[in-house]
Amino acid sequence: MTAFFSHVVGSWAALYSGSAVLRTIVSFVHVAGLVGGGGAAISADRATLKATRARVPVTREQIDAIHNTHRVVIIGLASVIVSGVLLFAADVATYAPSKLFWLKMVMVAALMVNGAFLVRVGHGVQMPDEGTRRTMRWTAGLSLGLWFLITLAGAGLPNI
Repeated sequence: MTAFFSHVVGSWAALYSGSAVLRTIVSFVHVAGLVGGGGAAISADRATLKATRARVPVTREQIDAIHNTHRVVIIGLASVIVSGVLLFAADVATYAPSKLFWLKMVMVAALMVNGAFLVRVGHGVQMPDEGTRRTMRWTAGLSLGLWFLITLAGAGLPNI
């Protein structure tokens, strides 16, 4: 089984390194997923932070707008993950020993767990009580921070 994966990764790395078009497409999908999904998530996080300020009434429209971004974020994250696996497979020797790469992967996992938690907390909430408000604020703030830290780590990866 290991020989099979080594062969697949080696074949992919050779194909990837030999094609400027393929490198461009994979990189574009990675950045587009980050811009589209991350941009929607950042917008939703900011809306959540605004909607959950203390002593500010939350409207049903605000809650619906926050929840409506979920599909865009999931599609963006999926494209980032798929293209990220392809980028990793194209240069395993560089990325596998990189502490920055693995830190980025931990942050991506944390982002996904945090996002699932935020969706679960907000799902079915008509008007959030104070505890739900605090939880939504905290998870939105964490999400906002993670999106930027992941982007920073990604910007650093080509320089390792």
